[in-house]
Amino acid sequence: MIMTEDRRPGVAFLGFALATGLLIVVVAALMRDFVAGWHGGEYASAYIGVTFGAMVAGSLCRLARPPWRSFGTGLILGGVLGFASFLAVAVALYLALSQMSS
Repeated sequence: MIMTEDRRPGVAFLGFALATGLLIVVVAALMRDFVAGWHGGEYASAYIGVTFGAMVAGSLCRLARPPWRSFGTGLILGGVLGFASFLAVAVALYLALSQMSS
């Protein structure tokens, strides 16, 4: 069996944990109103920034040497999970608001 890439699931999990940890910190900061003067829009921008930042950083890490490739994969997966959860919340909000006006 020929392996083209050294697979390191622990390093990939570390990348995933970093991305999801940052997303959880942003949501926790929103719940606790951690940053004075910030409203929902600033937290949403920070959440989207972390999501796309994780995907871009993960893509760049995929270009590096082998230990960083797995880390990049984890970052990309964490960013995609963050984006999917953002879309799910946006759709739920849209449906709730459209039902309220009817």
